[in-house]
Amino acid sequence: MSAAKNKAIPVQDNDSGLHGQYKTWFLDYASYVILERAVPAMEDGLKPVQRRILHAMKEMDDGRYNKVANIIGQAMQYHPHGDASIGDALVNMGQKDLLIDTQGNWGDVRTGDDAAAARYIEARLSKFALEVAFNAKTTEWQLSYDGRKNEPVTLPMKFPLLLVQGADGIAVGLSTKILPHNFGEVIEAAIRHLRGKRFELFPDFLTGGMIDTADYNQGKRGGKVKVRAHIEEVDKKTLAIRSVPYGVTTTQLMESIVKANDQGKIRIKKVTDNTAAEVEIQVDLAAGISPDITIDALYKFTDCEVSISPNACVISNGKPQFLSVQELLKLSVDKTRNLLEQELMIRLNELQEKWHYTSLEKIFFEEKIYKELEKKHETWEKVLEGIDKAFVPFKKQLKRAITREDIIRLTEKPVRRIYKLDIDELNEQIKGLEADIKQVKHDLANLVDYAVAYFENLQKKYGKGRERKTEIRQFEVIEAKNVAIANTKLFVNREEGFIGTGLKKDEFLFECSDLDDIIVFAKRGIMKVVKVSEKTFIGKDILYAAVFQKNDERTTYNMIYADGKGGKSYAKRFNVTGVTRDKEYDLTKGDEKSKVHYLSVNPNGEAETVKIVLSPASSARIKEFDFAFDELAIKGRGSMGNQVTRYPVKSVRFKEAGKATLSGRKLWFDEKFGRLSAEEKGLLLGSFEPEDKILVIDHDGNYEITDQEMTQKFDADKVLLIEKFDPAKIISAVYLDNEKKQYTVKRFMIETTTLRNKFFFIKEGQGNYLETVTTDPEPVLAMQSGRGSQVRRAKIRIVKVADVMGWKAVGNKLVDYSKSIEMEWVKPKGSSQPELFE
Repeated sequence: MSAAKNKAIPVQDNDSGLHGQYKTWFLDYASYVILERAVPAMEDGLKPVQRRILHAMKEMDDGRYNKVANIIGQAMQYHPHGDASIGDALVNMGQKDLLIDTQGNWGDVRTGDDAAAARYIEARLSKFALEVAFNAKTTEWQLSYDGRKNEPVTLPMKFPLLLVQGADGIAVGLSTKILPHNFGEVIEAAIRHLRGKRFELFPDFLTGGMIDTADYNQGKRGGKVKVRAHIEEVDKKTLAIRSVPYGVTTTQLMESIVKANDQGKIRIKKVTDNTAAEVEIQVDLAAGISPDITIDALYKFTDCEVSISPNACVISNGKPQFLSVQELLKLSVDKTRNLLEQELMIRLNELQEKWHYTSLEKIFFEEKIYKELEKKHETWEKVLEGIDKAFVPFKKQLKRAITREDIIRLTEKPVRRIYKLDIDELNEQIKGLEADIKQVKHDLANLVDYAVAYFENLQKKYGKGRERKTEIRQFEVIEAKNVAIANTKLFVNREEGFIGTGLKKDEFLFECSDLDDIIVFAKRGIMKVVKVSEKTFIGKDILYAAVFQKNDERTTYNMIYADGKGGKSYAKRFNVTGVTRDKEYDLTKGDEKSKVHYLSVNPNGEAETVKIVLSPASSARIKEFDFAFDELAIKGRGSMGNQVTRYPVKSVRFKEAGKATLSGRKLWFDEKFGRLSAEEKGLLLGSFEPEDKILVIDHDGNYEITDQEMTQKFDADKVLLIEKFDPAKIISAVYLDNEKKQYTVKRFMIETTTLRNKFFFIKEGQGNYLETVTTDPEPVLAMQSGRGSQVRRAKIRIVKVADVMGWKAVGNKLVDYSKSIEMEWVKPKGSSQPELFE
């Protein structure tokens, strides 16, 4: 082999060589994707493809619709990335119903249906877009990618578009996700910023639904929002989903529901998509399944609730920046104000130029300077000099010097007989121009007021139909254990000490959820709390197992055990509130030979009486005696207990049930979430024994008797009365009879006994509703009617005007309907006769 073939080829190690290119290529690519593809500009809120589409549509704009295929072709002169990306971006903007008026099938973001082919659908710029996005005089231009055309660097957007339209984009090393906000609320916030006031902004979605903004964090990185669908209980067997969360389609939602059902997290018969003009997904429940629990489970286990993490990244001054929505709005509004100021300055300059030329024209004809054109001058320059010299006495009337171009323009006017009418017309034009100049100068001097008026005008012209669609509310935390249905069977091998779902040949215990914790007691005096699994060892001779309820302070365990060391027997009562999962707790004095004689589980702290039989071989004189657990105080699970006997025990048997030793459970109604609560949240309903019921009366005119099940959910906005049910109480109700335009009063007692069933007790009719209701034994209703000096007041003893009737009775007329009537229940004073309005 020759020496030439063995000679090494030198590798350049500088920026122009191979290594240098590898150093810069990725950075160049990343910068291009960030700046030119995925991230919107702060100045106009648009990505390059969106800006180029709007610019192309402006070029084509003649007020009529254009085929989307033609718009795509026009935009390809500016966007070098093919028709698919342009078409997708155009459809996306059209579906947001802000900048583009659409015609044809543009798809549906709620269902995920695609738009028709570009050759079948049409579009044009909306009036809103034409007003806020374009002004050639304030636009900065650059050459297109092939150098043939000019395109805008950014559009002169006089509106916080980015916050209303929102944006999504994934670049190299970063992404952006700006959620859409409400049109009117953004304008209101813009006005507040211009006035120097504080403001808040929260997302609003075209898909509707509900949103929890507690952790929104002004749209910055690290924040999040929870979005839910509206779910309505049609009846005890049917639910209807009336909206979809942002970014979720009806198809995706139904698939997530079917998946949750297949996994055993919910139990339904079928799910049907009835979506037409409005979203409606019907969920038919399996027999015996609670609709309240299923609604919570749908939020917990399906796409009926989704969490969205905003990440407001924009291009500002040629670099990506992470900003809050407040900062975005402030920058955008300040940019709008600057653009308005530029437009006013341009307008002022144009008006002043027009005033200057109109004044020149007036003097030119009024002072007959045009006759200089009739004089014989040697050259054209002499003619122009003569005209200029003739203007000298009048130059003080002008606001700037007369230029050669001004004179040439005057000479180009057609010279004809000048009428006085022409001079008067010029005077009127000058007066009009002076008024316009004055107004523009006033607007410049009061720029904030001018900008506020601009935004108010946008709201007036384009705000109709853009009201908030997404309800802002705080969501309650749903614990998976509380809503998971029993989807597995638990078995026990008591002798060997195992429990689990896989012990199918052994004793069946109960059905439970695979999310549950199980509390187990063994003969040795051992207690453990374990997760549901296929097979778990607890300890030999299992006595009891149940689903564990954390922080349960009412369930009381009564136990008698023998100490393995001394042989003495002890009795104890205890609660189990919090434990460490899989940890073994010894409930005895700790000796390995200790054993449990007796164990009972009491949901309300009941204290029974037991018969204790001692061993026949014991030296005790009395070998049988009764022991009452109510003699013991409830202590912690680690307490030793009280000594029952020092002699060996043969058996302990239940003798007599005892009463609950705990006071009734206090319940509250949490008006924020429409839930019953035992945690002192909301309205105190009272102290409840296990058999007590709850009365609920709503604005629609229904009453319902229900139990103390904590998973129930009520429509807090409609609940007029909720209290502990007393069947002896008389209900006094006032409702609107819309047909007769009167308020009707009725008094009745609850006669039905069916639980969790609504009974409609007011007169049926469109527009009828329950105004107010009470269970006070001597109800007095204070009413006020009229406004200002015409106010009339009255107090009515309801027992004087209405007798107790059946719950289906119509009732008696109380007073004619009036929008100004206000009603309030008050405490009775004296025994005056009822007063009525005339």
